[in-house]
Amino acid sequence: MTKQAIYVELKARSGKEDEVATFLKSAQALVAQEPGTVTWFAVRYDQRTFAIFDAFDDEAGRQAHLKGKVAAALMARAEELLSEAPQLRTPDVLADKLPG
Repeated sequence: MTKQAIYVELKARSGKEDEVATFLKSAQALVAQEPGTVTWFAVRYDQRTFAIFDAFDDEAGRQAHLKGKVAAALMARAEELLSEAPQLRTPDVLADKLPG
């Protein structure tokens, strides 16, 4: 069962919405290389609002993801792509339903 999660809300700069969407889609390949990331979603709420949700079996997986390539790439481009700093939350998972 997953026990840890990350939720990050992202607000795209005006005119950078398509670039944020493209960045998030491309991040899937990097996340696929993270054995500790059990599940990962990139979503779009409206034209400018995006989010990432991922879950982990333990805190080690969560910390590895926070120190991983996606986080580094996002922070390297945050000022260019985002209108405000990413809003990061690190909730505990109370229950899950995963395939398999």
